[in-house]
Amino acid sequence: MRTYISQRVQNTPPSGIRKFFDIAATMKDVISLGIGEPDFVTPEPILKAGIASLDRGETSYTSNSGTVELRTALSQHLHKLYGVQYDPADEIIITVGVSEALYLAMTAVLDPGDEVIIPEPCFVSYAPEVSFAGGVPVMVPTYVQNNFEVTAEDIAAAITPKTKVIHLGYPNNPTGAVMSRERMLEIAAVAEQHDLLIISDEIYDRLVYGVPHTCVPSLPGMRDRTILLGGFSKDYAMTGWRIGYACANPDLLGAMRKIHQYTIMSAPTTAQAAAFVALTNPAANDAVETMRQEYDRRRRLIVDGFNTLGMDCFEPKGAFYAFPSIVRSGMNGDTFAMKLLEEQEVAMVPGEAFGASGAGFMRASYATAYEKIEEALNRLEKFMRKHG
Repeated sequence: MRTYISQRVQNTPPSGIRKFFDIAATMKDVISLGIGEPDFVTPEPILKAGIASLDRGETSYTSNSGTVELRTALSQHLHKLYGVQYDPADEIIITVGVSEALYLAMTAVLDPGDEVIIPEPCFVSYAPEVSFAGGVPVMVPTYVQNNFEVTAEDIAAAITPKTKVIHLGYPNNPTGAVMSRERMLEIAAVAEQHDLLIISDEIYDRLVYGVPHTCVPSLPGMRDRTILLGGFSKDYAMTGWRIGYACANPDLLGAMRKIHQYTIMSAPTTAQAAAFVALTNPAANDAVETMRQEYDRRRRLIVDGFNTLGMDCFEPKGAFYAFPSIVRSGMNGDTFAMKLLEEQEVAMVPGEAFGASGAGFMRASYATAYEKIEEALNRLEKFMRKHG
């Protein structure tokens, strides 16, 4: 019988995140430091807005682009935070999470063989989405010595005549790195010099600690050269609502909307009503800050804990991930993760799941209760003692 699966799908490995959590799901007392999902319930004003929308019978499709109320609120929100403004009419689209926004962006701009530069370690879907769209991912490693910030020089060295896009994801998953404005300006200059598009995934923009977030399209000359991706899952603890967005100039946004029309129709109506309140209700905004402060408290605990155990960990400045080194253990990531899961029932993700330059590290999410992190560190201490 012939093979019906496309070659590009056959060539794409399954997500490296899922392997250990499928095993962990069968175990009773596992402490998970792996899944990048807030342990908070969606703030109450947002929950009530979703329920009220259903009570009003709002169960029909919305505009392909999303409700005008939500797009207008998002435009005002981005202008207030970062000084960048988009026309709700033709420069904003509401998507089914930032994952759909990434799919739309890559599919809209890539022709077969176009190259996309992607700094790594990075979120597991970046390179596959490029491949699924017919493009070629070009991975550029980042290093702990530079706090996992990609440099303009490294990007410039990877540019070829086929390069079309620089894809950035900061604050970063899995490292927790945040790019400085100075380095972003240098990368922007490279993009202008080589006439490249930037796709910027800023899903963790509100979750930064002691440093500002730099919104790429707010940089001089970058607004019309950038597709901005964002969403509500992480900042607002709305992962299950599946609500995200993309912002771009009318030509780029129009191409993305066309794909969205044929594949999705519109993002969930109830989730859009909830997202509008997330942006406009002061209590919802206060809840985001409360969650951010708690993540910060957990961040300090887990980073100090790893360093005390000899798992050297640079200080993450964003998102809710730490990226400790396991070099001293003498194990590779898969071995370390499996032994830790089997012996101490603590789940973490090998750094290799996020690209080759993640080798020698583990991703640990601190989007779980402070007390569980304390217990996980106690179990890690036993594990490290056993293995020298």
